[in-house]
Amino acid sequence: MKRFACVLVFLLGNGMLIAQDCNQVLIGQVIDFHDGLPLEDARISFNNLVFTTDNEGRFRIENLCPTAYAFTVTHQDCITQVKTIDVSKTSEIDFYLEHHYTDLDQVDISTSNGKNVTNSLSEDKLSSQDIENYSSLSLGDALKEVSGVTSLSTGNTIVKPVIQGLHSSRIIIMNNGVRQEDQEWGEEHAPNVDINAFNQIKIIKGAGALQYGGNAIGGVVVAENKLTTLRDTIFGSAGFAASSNGRGTASNATVNIGLSDCWSARAQGTLKYFGDSEAPDYVLSNTGHREQSFSFGTGYSNFQFGIEGYYSFYNATQGILRASHIGNVGDLVRAIKSDRPLIEEDFTYAINEPKQKTQHHLAKLKAYNRFRNLGKLELQYALQVNQRKEFDIRRGEDRDKASLDLELITHALESSFLFDANENFKKTAGVQLTYQTNTPNPRTGVRRLIPDYEKYTAGVYAISEISLYDNLKADLGIRYDYIHLDAKKFYKKDFWEARGYDQEFPNLIIRDEGNQWLTNPIYEYHSIAASAGVKYTYADNNKLLFNASYAMRAPNPTELFSDGLHHSAAIIELGRLDLDQEKALKFSFTSEHKNLFDFLSVKIAPYLSKIEDYKLLEPTGLELTIRGAFPVWEYRQTDALLYGVDVDLSASLTNNWSVASAFSYIRGQDEILNEDLPQMPAPVFRSTLTYAVSQLELSLINTTALKQSHFPNNNFEVEFTENQELTTEVVDISSPPPGYTLFDLMANYTLTLKNPQDFRVGLSVTNIFNTSYRDYLNRQRYYADALGRNISIHLNLKF
Repeated sequence: MKRFACVLVFLLGNGMLIAQDCNQVLIGQVIDFHDGLPLEDARISFNNLVFTTDNEGRFRIENLCPTAYAFTVTHQDCITQVKTIDVSKTSEIDFYLEHHYTDLDQVDISTSNGKNVTNSLSEDKLSSQDIENYSSLSLGDALKEVSGVTSLSTGNTIVKPVIQGLHSSRIIIMNNGVRQEDQEWGEEHAPNVDINAFNQIKIIKGAGALQYGGNAIGGVVVAENKLTTLRDTIFGSAGFAASSNGRGTASNATVNIGLSDCWSARAQGTLKYFGDSEAPDYVLSNTGHREQSFSFGTGYSNFQFGIEGYYSFYNATQGILRASHIGNVGDLVRAIKSDRPLIEEDFTYAINEPKQKTQHHLAKLKAYNRFRNLGKLELQYALQVNQRKEFDIRRGEDRDKASLDLELITHALESSFLFDANENFKKTAGVQLTYQTNTPNPRTGVRRLIPDYEKYTAGVYAISEISLYDNLKADLGIRYDYIHLDAKKFYKKDFWEARGYDQEFPNLIIRDEGNQWLTNPIYEYHSIAASAGVKYTYADNNKLLFNASYAMRAPNPTELFSDGLHHSAAIIELGRLDLDQEKALKFSFTSEHKNLFDFLSVKIAPYLSKIEDYKLLEPTGLELTIRGAFPVWEYRQTDALLYGVDVDLSASLTNNWSVASAFSYIRGQDEILNEDLPQMPAPVFRSTLTYAVSQLELSLINTTALKQSHFPNNNFEVEFTENQELTTEVVDISSPPPGYTLFDLMANYTLTLKNPQDFRVGLSVTNIFNTSYRDYLNRQRYYADALGRNISIHLNLKF
């Protein structure tokens, strides 16, 4: 009976269709959404019928019944579109296909692939495996995988990147589309970001990426946390690492969700817990590390419209080597001359003073909309709250009180429009507005190293990308920034007069506070940046890149106002109120050859930078305070010339064996004093020999840093009492340590559970031979050796 009913319904239904007047006609065009051009050979299909558009993108479909049809429209490199049309009401329709759907700028899984930010600057990317390998370490550690990138560190946990000799405020870090604002001016202030929060990290060497800022004369690190474009899916990863050096663990987890209605979400979290690190011969007392971080993002995204919300939280406590804080001048001299720290204690997980505590909150809301035959509009607001506390060794009622307690709040609003209707001539124009306040806690009982200030910035930029020929592209860009800085700062009257400020800046004094002046420095800066370059592609994707850029960088608050003990660096820093903007002109060239002789790839990238009014921090003497004896470092300006080269080689020796090598060299010269610049990275070689078979990969890594032979002589004499006698000593604070060679071993084995590469087990041994060494760019090298051998186990599960 049921079968008979089904047959009857089928026959009646067909009869009704046959009875209809099926002579409707539907005509129209299939058009590229971006530029309005017709799409030839687009396919419109329904009810097992297929129609193809002509050379003008037009189609005509006849013999349609007066009912609704679901038409599927496809074209090469386009997202398939399904649209239901009631032909009883509509006889003409145009389909707009998303021909440039990759511009969604999202990823499906953790990867380093993606479009380049510029055509003419060399961009390096960290692979997803690099990010996994450094999951228990920092962003600054991971970036050392890139040639030309080294690190400036304070001990083993406070690490910040140095790109071709430049660091701190000269480098912009983009945290998921937001410029990171976390008191990056301090040389011993590591970026407050968790490397595990990102699935894509790019390094741009140079100031050509003007959309991120005009003052990035060193380069840009673009770290992104992208949502998935996969629909009706959930996937993620979980990682765990345990390390012998520091006797700690690190764990992280990420979950990605994609829904069928274009909504997606991503959540990620990290926990790290480490005790004292160890040099080959002793414990580095009070160098423990704690870190907790979390991020969550969700958004709706189709080709025409999208909106995204994102929040991240970073919290870290980092110990500062106890031996770097010395009680008197004699001990400081002995500490710098000694092969071992003056303070050595047993291993502990406790983190005592001196230490840092930092918290960083970032929240953003971003939206975009595409306009037919025109381009894409983006609008974004971001809020950042950064709290930094630095704890000195204190006694009495203030022993648990922070010596430095800062809260930095940044509001940023920006908008940009990408004109991409013409594929051969794309243009982007944008505006960025920022309001920032820095508020020190007045109840620390210690003079404020950085004062209260308000900062307003407004920037506009325009960038063009031009396709001159199929294999020749150019980009041009210009940017203008206005900066207004309004500060309130106390100066001791004797210091004010000793610096000559009473003659140069008498109008800054607003109130007499007994033995000190309250001043109100107000600065206005007008900065210009410009970039131009070309990319020539030839012979199987070989490339030649050339870029010339000019950028100006205004002095930051620490360079202007520093006045006291920067305890985490164990130095007294002195800024200058009369500093000017840096003006940097840079030329870079990259020659990239792939598959030479079918097995070799080579990239050579020389560069030259000339920086007028270059600001540098250099030692000038010693000062004994109630908190101990510390070297005094002062800021000054000069004209600088930096030049160097980065070289990358990779070769496939056999099906199983491969080798990769990188070399970086940079030279920095003070053109006014005709001497070398301080803190320039030494020449570094890094080579990796890899054996890969089936699911096993073994890598032997060699890092060789030569001794820095180019450095200024900033040594000074000090007098102190030793055994009741007045003694004079020369403090050698300039001479670099000897060069060093380290070997690391990495092994990874991948298991297939449900899908390939589901579960990876890794073992790494760094500094295999437990070599004692000191790095020239480690601010703690005066007091102790760097890390000894470290054995780590890494587990990573993908689901």
